[in-house]
Amino acid sequence: MNNSADKMDFDVLIIGAGLVGASLVCALEKVVTKQGLRLAMVETHDLNQSRDIPPSFDARASALSWGTCCIYEQLGLWPGLAGQAEAITEVHVSDKGSFGLSRLQASDEGVPALGYVVKNYVLGDVLLNRLRDFQKQGTVTVFSPDEVERLSPVPGGMKVQLKHSEVSVSLVVLADGGRSGLMDQLGIGLEQRDYHQHGVIANIALDRAHNGMAWERFAGKGPMALLPLTGDNHFEHRMGLVWTVPDEEIDSIYNLADDDFLALLQDRFGYRAGRFLAVGKRDRYPLTMRIAKEQVRPGLVILGNAAHAIHPVAGQGYNLSIRDTMALAGNISNSLESKVSVGDLGRLQEYWQQQLSDQSLTSRFCDGLVHLFSRTDSASVLFRNLGLVTLDYCHPVKSKFTRKAMGL
Repeated sequence: MNNSADKMDFDVLIIGAGLVGASLVCALEKVVTKQGLRLAMVETHDLNQSRDIPPSFDARASALSWGTCCIYEQLGLWPGLAGQAEAITEVHVSDKGSFGLSRLQASDEGVPALGYVVKNYVLGDVLLNRLRDFQKQGTVTVFSPDEVERLSPVPGGMKVQLKHSEVSVSLVVLADGGRSGLMDQLGIGLEQRDYHQHGVIANIALDRAHNGMAWERFAGKGPMALLPLTGDNHFEHRMGLVWTVPDEEIDSIYNLADDDFLALLQDRFGYRAGRFLAVGKRDRYPLTMRIAKEQVRPGLVILGNAAHAIHPVAGQGYNLSIRDTMALAGNISNSLESKVSVGDLGRLQEYWQQQLSDQSLTSRFCDGLVHLFSRTDSASVLFRNLGLVTLDYCHPVKSKFTRKAMGL
């Protein structure tokens, strides 16, 4: 390390102990133990305080691609998740009322699952427990509850003004989702695209088993996704709904009584997945694509949702962030091995260039799906249905498409 870096209190400070920030800590464990990385984290919430567990029926879940599951296996996290993860063995993609459909199957790729659906609180608890273990072992210094009030560039890194203290670090990793205002403070802008849509998410009970099937159904003015979930004490057959709704319809749909909501959902989706019996707590959020105009600066990396938030149509956002996380961990390790500051701009630009293709391809892929499958004119309907049929019968193309969705 150079002389200026030697004066730093820490090599790396991660801001935010959410799913991405905690995953980065896990990815850096060997860098700490084998290469002497000085690692710290700041989190506004008290990490030692017990968290409320949502009712089982209403618990939100995320789809982890096969590639992300392999990463968590590599980090020693998967054993804590596997018993509560529901496998996606097939994805059924179709356009309601039209002839086009395609099936993506894990068996075609020689893997047991295309991915797994895990409740968010389960994933959070596994990561949090590992983080607490690292804290006890001295692997990571945790400032919690605490808050970053100001980031100031200094020679060799950043000065970080916390609510209760001040530290200097070679590299700050901003992984707080961008909600803290630190990106505004640093003058880092966002490229934004408003889709004029909202996502409605809820858990749905069905009258039949999902058998590991996930559904991507294009109907009306936006896509609907159903993800297989584990059963609970009340309903054996459950799926997680992500419904893309145009802004002009969101209030009327979101505010429907449960029976009316289910009836409309059944009418829009159809009966391919079965009959919808019950719906849990509903949430809504506006859908936009946001990409940070700068993801690296000297002594700074933007990671996770702070770096890029993409449309949930293909469930790729979190999986993309985990791939970024592993690439950054590798970059930090290589910098230490080369005796270069982990905050060196040239090294960080290598990380960003490495991930740029993945980020661009994934965001364009999701953006293209939104536009293609939200159109209702006859030419667009014919084009996408021909595309689905072609995809289903052209096995090399389908395999490439499937493996990209698997994060491989």
